[in-house]
Amino acid sequence: MKRRPAAKPTPARWARIQLFAMDVDGVLTDGTVQIHSDGTESKRYSILDGLGLARLRLAGVALAWISGRNSGSTTARATELKIPHIIQGRIDKLAALQELATQLKLAPAQICYMGDDDIDAPAIAWAGIGVAPKTSMPAALKAADFIPSRPAGLGAVRLVCEQILAHRGQKAAS
Repeated sequence: MKRRPAAKPTPARWARIQLFAMDVDGVLTDGTVQIHSDGTESKRYSILDGLGLARLRLAGVALAWISGRNSGSTTARATELKIPHIIQGRIDKLAALQELATQLKLAPAQICYMGDDDIDAPAIAWAGIGVAPKTSMPAALKAADFIPSRPAGLGAVRLVCEQILAHRGQKAAS
């Protein structure tokens, strides 16, 4: 695993990003899952994050969610946001990310990956820009190049989206 650089990623590194991939639970959510008595689950997703992802998609940045759990809630939110690459039930996040990179013909430097747990750390370290929310586990934080100031599930993803858009020469807000 790479060491975390002393400085935040440079504008040139942000400008190279063609794929923003991320874990779901603990990144797009606060990491909690509500299991109801009928066996269904629910999660809370941030509208701030959703708008950021929609803006990236419209700007031509590929988007992917890679989750260790299979979840109907994840599928429903991804469908709503038109996320084209949904990978669920994969504990080896690095292998899943590398397979997607091969499929999309992208180099690690063109990928930003955001995760929050030990199983995300190798993918965070491998990506051109690795990101971990400030509430992440130590291994993810150590592997990260960038730690957003907002917490997971409450705008952390949006801050990454804004970094990518700003350095591609596009406005983050419209």
